[in-house]
Amino acid sequence: MEKSIYDFVVTDMKKNPVKLDIYKGKVLLIVNTATGCGFTPQYKGLENLYRLYKDYGLVILGFPCNQFGNQAPGTEEEISDFCELNYGVTFPQFAKIDVNGKDADPLYKWLKEQKKGILGSKSIKWNFTKFLIDRNGKVVRRFSPSDTPEEIEPAIKELLG
Repeated sequence: MEKSIYDFVVTDMKKNPVKLDIYKGKVLLIVNTATGCGFTPQYKGLENLYRLYKDYGLVILGFPCNQFGNQAPGTEEEISDFCELNYGVTFPQFAKIDVNGKDADPLYKWLKEQKKGILGSKSIKWNFTKFLIDRNGKVVRRFSPSDTPEEIEPAIKELLG
């Protein structure tokens, strides 16, 4: 049987396991984040999307990653505090992970197989690459780091119905 997004277990910022099947029936936007990147201000737009559409079934899942220019330094607690203080982030955030290489998180290995990047590339090129998942757990779009939350809002609205 083919693997589904709901088969994965991730780790939250307090190191607790979280089964992604708790998000069945939701539209998910999964983002590898960083706190010291040129794209870091996207946290504000992501939070705005979350607040606007969470009651309609949107959940944004943030996964800090320090693989790109050491731009997500610090502990999970420091990252969480930074996001809350600077951008008012309330959407779920998870433990820091690798998205590329031999230690890449299994979820990201799967996401990259489902939707490849430019020219068929599987690797994540930078922070704030986004994967949009429909209510059935299917990865429907992959967005580049430069695609802002505001630019991807129409695709989210379409999935929310």
